[in-house]
Amino acid sequence: MSESTKPRAGAAEWAGLTLLALPTVLLGLDVTVLYLVLPSMSADLNPSPTQELWIMDVYGFLIAGLLITMGTLGDRIGRRRLLVIGVVAFAGASVFAAVAPTAGLLILARALLGVAGATLMPSTLSLISNMFHQPQQRAVAIGIWATMFALGMVAGPVVGGALVDAFWWGAAFLVAVPIAVIVVAGAKALLPEHSDPEPGRLDLVSVALSLATILPIVYAIKHVAADGIDPVSAVLAVVGVVAGVVFTRRQRRLPAPLLDVTLFGDRAFSAALAVLLIGLVGVGGTMYLVTQYLQLVEGMTPFTAGLWMGPPALAMFVAAVGAPLIARRVPPGLVMAATLTLSIGGYALLAVAGVGDTTAVVFGFALVYLGLGAIAALGTDMVVGAAPATKSGSAAAMSEAVQELGVAVGVAVLGSLTSVVYAAHMGTSDGLSAVVAADEVPGRVVEAARGAFTTGVNVAATVAGIAILAAVVLCLTVLTRVRPLGESEQAAQNCEVRLPWWRRRSG
Repeated sequence: MSESTKPRAGAAEWAGLTLLALPTVLLGLDVTVLYLVLPSMSADLNPSPTQELWIMDVYGFLIAGLLITMGTLGDRIGRRRLLVIGVVAFAGASVFAAVAPTAGLLILARALLGVAGATLMPSTLSLISNMFHQPQQRAVAIGIWATMFALGMVAGPVVGGALVDAFWWGAAFLVAVPIAVIVVAGAKALLPEHSDPEPGRLDLVSVALSLATILPIVYAIKHVAADGIDPVSAVLAVVGVVAGVVFTRRQRRLPAPLLDVTLFGDRAFSAALAVLLIGLVGVGGTMYLVTQYLQLVEGMTPFTAGLWMGPPALAMFVAAVGAPLIARRVPPGLVMAATLTLSIGGYALLAVAGVGDTTAVVFGFALVYLGLGAIAALGTDMVVGAAPATKSGSAAAMSEAVQELGVAVGVAVLGSLTSVVYAAHMGTSDGLSAVVAADEVPGRVVEAARGAFTTGVNVAATVAGIAILAAVVLCLTVLTRVRPLGESEQAAQNCEVRLPWWRRRSG
């Protein structure tokens, strides 16, 4: 079916997108809500340092590890069905987390949240690709979807702070319950069901290999961030790489693979994934550092810092919705390159900001988020559009897995780099202890610590900006050959072209 004969999305599809925005916001909220919940939760449950780390990290580990499996599962049993199952499970695990009487049970609850969360991310994105068939509308819808996740991350400290102040730390998890009720009530009416009519057998060996690839690599990255490079992180990284090689070879032999690795043979698909990975490395690490800067250097509460993150979230929304509109007449790769170039300007502002430069830091990060909005909309659309409709869940999961990995790498690499610079200036390896314990040390030491941390942010922003420059080069050399969305649709009206819109090269 050509693009011109595919139905345009109407009010029902846009209403369905509104419904899909709810679990997407919820996932973003759950990433950052613990930033404010942690102190009161720790006072109540008294977790050990190791337990505290697992409470924070196990959620992200299991989401990253299970994304590919859950995306393929949705292709087999139906995306809407998996979404409903996942949102109910997420609500149940959230209630469990809210009332967990011990740190060990809270870790278990967070692990269950990660399993349930892994069903939601590819389900929502693949449903969007099935609801919005025309490239112009699909790109805008994906841009809105991506913005909702970012808004959830920004709102996490604000919502968490308000609920903790009004009730108790567990109340922050209960936001999932009303959202689950709304999604379950509206799913059948607003969301179509899609699945692969010939899914084949789910290969459990591939599931195990995908976990053996992703989990050790993500854990190694976080371990390096906390403890530096050591034998543990090296062994984990090797295990992940070897498992990844075995996984890839197995997928090529299977008649019904867990992941269609032949998609990587298309340069635009691979380049779009690479741009998403590089972009999320920069954004993930920079968001972590900016929130730390606002709280540790400028002395803001998490609630106030969350409010200051509002302008960057607005910038991302503008780019995520505006970039697909511009890409109707301009090659998407050129739009991505232009917005990423603006992002480099944001990194430059962060690279020269000093103590007290709150406005410059927030404006710089808004430019960073501007670039994220464009690549989240157009880059994700390229990745999801590569797969046939029956495999959109698998492609959506691949996009999400790459972005999860990018955030993990960004926090680890840029966070570690900042710590190294801080230690070099302060002559200590105790991290940010002087900043955190500002009431317990002399004022001159606190000022020196704030300056040292800010210098670390400057260096990290410089490195991130250089990495984004590589993404700009990728956009200009590979992705500018992708036709504008409007041009591809016009071409479909003139002749029957059965290739996906973004594979129709100019010339």
